[in-house]
This record gives sequence, structure tokens and C-alpha cells, in this order.
Amino acid sequence: MWKYILKKILLAIPVLLGITIIDYAIMSLAGSPLEMMGGPRMTEAGIALKAEQLGLNQPVWMQYLSWLNEMLHGNLGTSFKSYRPVSELIGENIGPTLLLMGASLVVGLLIAAPAGIYSAIHRYKKRDYAVVTGSFFASSVPGFFLAMLLVYIFNVRLGWLPSGGMKTAGIGGGFWDVARHMIMPVTVLAVSVAGSNIRYIRSAVLEILETDYLRTAASKGVGRRAVIYKHALRNALLPIVTVIGMQIPMLFGGAVIVEQIFSWPGLGLITMNAITGRDYPVIMGVCLLSAVVVLAANLLTDIVYALVDPTIKY
Repeated sequence: MWKYILKKILLAIPVLLGITIIDYAIMSLAGSPLEMMGGPRMTEAGIALKAEQLGLNQPVWMQYLSWLNEMLHGNLGTSFKSYRPVSELIGENIGPTLLLMGASLVVGLLIAAPAGIYSAIHRYKKRDYAVVTGSFFASSVPGFFLAMLLVYIFNVRLGWLPSGGMKTAGIGGGFWDVARHMIMPVTVLAVSVAGSNIRYIRSAVLEILETDYLRTAASKGVGRRAVIYKHALRNALLPIVTVIGMQIPMLFGGAVIVEQIFSWPGLGLITMNAITGRDYPVIMGVCLLSAVVVLAANLLTDIVYALVDPTIKY
């Protein structure tokens, strides 16, 4: 297993390098940060001096090599807007994002697992059709639309929940205060997670229920509950683990929009601000982190495979 993990990590290095090249190329095509720095008081000489200070007067490939060299030495650069180290900005904002993603993933799976199993057990019945229809609706509704709908209902009309932020100003952000602020953004992300996972869990359980060894267990008098939860569910975990591993990068990307709508102080908010301000170092820092998260999620999924199914060796 250790050799396998080392091999996956070594293979991830060129993939990560390719991702950073593509990210930098796309980012440079969107426009130069110098265009955002111009103004009535900024002369062309001042802009030229700023370009030289930031290294933006060099060709794009030289700018990328300079960034790559600094990154390999542990320096992600300094923000063009706030003049703060990018690693410091990411360190301050990654905690709220992980909290939001973790809560959304747990809530989504707590909804999807029992709903998917219930739908598989009652297949081709009205209850099954109702669950499947609900999963299609949950996975197809746009996150930004659901977010604005929740804000309108629970904040504008009812006044039950805060519309944004992570804590109420002046209170200090206690547990219940943070939990109230999390309800709507977690709901938006959890609905998407549950909607897509219900169908996968249902399909996995249905496939296992048709196997010969489960029919044999049932014919020997093993209880229905034991057949489903002790035998069927564990063998249905492999496709479920795959879906969960895919949800992590999807949540990371979906959090960008949700955090912007709810003013959640996480990576999504600083990412959107960096994109609109063409803050190259922050954009590349967040893109690098996103790529690492995706590759780490894939590696973790492969490791969990071996834990769930002992027959898998490599």
C-alpha cells in the first residue's frame, strides 16, 4: 500500500504542474492586472514602474516560471490588492470553507444514504418514484437560485435567519450564532450532495440485492434487515465511496458561489474578489490549493477502496 501511495503521489506531480500551466495561461488571457490599476491620477510612467515592480513587463512564460520558482521555495507571492502574503490569506480563510464543506457533506450523506436505501428496498413503487423524483429535482436546481430563494423566504419574509456572514457583529460568534449563519449555505450545498448521491446509492444497493449470495442468505432465514445492512450495504460501499470522493472537489468549487452569495468569509469570497480584481498571486494560490484537494481526494478514495474491500490490493 505504501508503494502504491508513493506511486500515486509521484504521478500527481506532473499532473499538478500541467494544471498550473493551464491556469496561468487562462488567467493571463483574461487581462492584465495593470488595467485595473489605471485611474485619473495614474500616469503611464507610473503604470510602467508598477509593471516592472510586479514583474508584469515580462512575457507570460517568464512570469509563470518566476511564480513557479517562488512556489517551489514555499512562497505563493503577495496579493496585488491587499499587499499581504497569499499563504496568509489562504490560511485565514480556509477554516470557514472547510467547516462549510464538511457540514454540507455530512448533512448531504445523512440524507442520501437512508433515502437511497429506502428507494432501493421499495423499488418500482410510488415511494421509490417519489424519492427518485426528489433526487432529480435536488440535483438539477441551480445553487444560486436556491440560495436566493432561501434568503427571500427565511430572511426577507420571515426574518428567522441571517442573510450572510459567519457571525453577528458584536456578539462574538458563539456556537449557536455560527450555526444559525450556517443553516442556509449548508442547506444549499447539502441539497446538491444529497440529490446526486441518492441515485448512486440506490443503484449500488439494487445491484447488490440481485446477487446470488444475498438470495441464498435470505433463503436460509437471515432477517431482511441483516441481509440489507450487514451484507448488502458493505458490498455497495465501493461505488458510494467513489461518489463521495468526487463530491469533495465539487463542494470546493460550489462553495465559491455559495460563499459569495452569503458573504461567507472563506476561500470562495477571496477567490471572487481576486478574479474581479485580476489579483494573479491569489488566483494562482487558490487554483493550486484546489488542484491539490482534487488529487488528494482521488488518492484518499483509492486508499478507502482497500479498507472497504480487502480483496483490492493495488
